[in-house]
Amino acid sequence: MEEGKSTINTGLRGVTVASTRISHVDGKAGKLIYRGYLVKDLAEAATYEEVAHLLLHDRLPQAEALEKFRRDLAGARAIPEGLIAAMAALPADTPPMDVLQAAVPLLAAYDRTLADPSLEAEQLRATRLVAKLATLVAAWHRIRQGLGPVAPDPDLGHAANFLYMLSGQRPESDVARFFDVALVLHAEHSFNASTFTARQVASTRAHLYAAVSAAVGSLSGELHGGANVRVMQMLKAIGSPEKVEAYITRILDEGQKIMGLGHAVYKVDDPRAHILAPMSQELGRRVGQPQWYEMSKLLEIKGKEAFKARKGIDIFVNVDFYSASLFYCMGIPIDLFTPVFAVSRISGWSAHVIEERFALAAPKPALYRPGSDYVGDYCGPAECAFVPLEKR
Repeated sequence: MEEGKSTINTGLRGVTVASTRISHVDGKAGKLIYRGYLVKDLAEAATYEEVAHLLLHDRLPQAEALEKFRRDLAGARAIPEGLIAAMAALPADTPPMDVLQAAVPLLAAYDRTLADPSLEAEQLRATRLVAKLATLVAAWHRIRQGLGPVAPDPDLGHAANFLYMLSGQRPESDVARFFDVALVLHAEHSFNASTFTARQVASTRAHLYAAVSAAVGSLSGELHGGANVRVMQMLKAIGSPEKVEAYITRILDEGQKIMGLGHAVYKVDDPRAHILAPMSQELGRRVGQPQWYEMSKLLEIKGKEAFKARKGIDIFVNVDFYSASLFYCMGIPIDLFTPVFAVSRISGWSAHVIEERFALAAPKPALYRPGSDYVGDYCGPAECAFVPLEKR
């Protein structure tokens, strides 16, 4: 950047703020890479536990390391009774993301390792957060219904445990696998808003819980999280496949957006969408609700055609487009879609906090302190003359 020049009001788009070894998004080629591995390969063959280990420890685990990591997760899933009591004291209509953002820093009060500055201690704290975030989200859903939380089952994997704690019913193995794949696909996505927030807070040397709580707050904003919520609301508003084309015409006539089409980074279809779509189709068929996938597919096809015909541009499907119907057919309440995103992304957020703090990428990260262009107040660009209170 030239001396005296600045880039403003761009949301840092096109500005590189740090180096990383964690993930890479190739928007032109439609590739998402976690520590060198294509996400489609991880989704096909790895579990969320393996991917979380990869993100937190910089490598895929061998069998012994994976077994230890699973034991660590199982031993950390329970949340303190004091925290359950604090959540139970909240109004039942408190938004789940607000509950999650409030609960994460409270976990710090129960962590006696905060004073340990070592990498190993931070990785263990991150592992505990991966375990507990799923329990927090499931527990709040039970509490707000006037039900007691379901204790985690040490014999279930991470994905299956969440679905079990949410409903009290053990999920079928293939449903648990579908959810596991969804967790893999949402685990990391480079320097999005919430990840940048986590890194910025970590750069001040605030602890992991503070950085993650800030990331949750960032994700709660409608311009970042909640896209699949709006996709599902759109599908329910449309109602049936035969109404899709009329809906597209009306939305485009009104200059509005089709939820789930378009992305800030990808210039082709989001690679994660093509993995989620067949799972949405299969699960919708099995639970007797095929219309959600059918509408989604028609919206994708006809929406792309309409954008091309009207505006001469190509538009592409993103990850939220098919995750909405998939989660809905799993019985996950719509207002938990964004917390479920956090249940997955906690591994990515934590990996970035660790990288920020321990400088695993070169050069060493610095305290974030961007500049700004002062454009003046009501006095204009000149300084204001102070007027005593009695003369104002």
